[in-house]
Amino acid sequence: MSGLGRLFGKGKKEKGPTPEEAIQKLKETEKILIKKQEFLEQKIQQELQTAKKYGTKNKRAALQALRRKKRFEQQLAQTDGTLSTLEFQREAIENATTNAEVLRTMELAAQGMKKAYQDMDIDKVDELMTDITEQQEVAQQISDAISRPMGFGDDVDEDELLEELELLEQEELAQELLSVGDKEEEPPVKLPSVPSTHLPAEPAAVKQQWERGIKNIHKNVAEMMECRI
Repeated sequence: MSGLGRLFGKGKKEKGPTPEEAIQKLKETEKILIKKQEFLEQKIQQELQTAKKYGTKNKRAALQALRRKKRFEQQLAQTDGTLSTLEFQREAIENATTNAEVLRTMELAAQGMKKAYQDMDIDKVDELMTDITEQQEVAQQISDAISRPMGFGDDVDEDELLEELELLEQEELAQELLSVGDKEEEPPVKLPSVPSTHLPAEPAAVKQQWERGIKNIHKNVAEMMECRI
């Protein structure tokens, strides 16, 4: 390589920017273009007001303002197109960066899964599951054997027990019927006799004597009831 080439660095392969650097650079350029858009929009409005101001008074000045307005509109359209292209590139790089990160994560997960299963053999896993199933069956059989009742009474016929219970119930009923006639009959309540004395002819005396007789009857009945209790 010549000395001139070495002086200007020809032949050297420059290192490209990282995705993050490219995204940052695109964002900075977008900000510049947005400011340019705002400037051009202001200039367009100014030239439009100038053209309106002169109108028919000074057609030359009005036409010049409209020409400048037209150039600003063309620049604004170009700026809009450039900004859309930059936004598309930035979104594409961001998506590519996200996809690359997802792929790296998936690769790490696959490596971790491979490492987790590297000491496992599918045949050994099947044998282990078979052993576990057999042990569960044995445990169930043991539980059934322990819970099975043992000792006297396993071979007793339930029909015989029901017949015996029916006989006992019949005997109990017969005893109750026989004991009904043996109960002592309660003596009838003896009420006092109505006074047989001759009632006086006077109404007041008759009423007093009648009230005393009724009170005596109530008193005797109450005494008899207390005695029975």
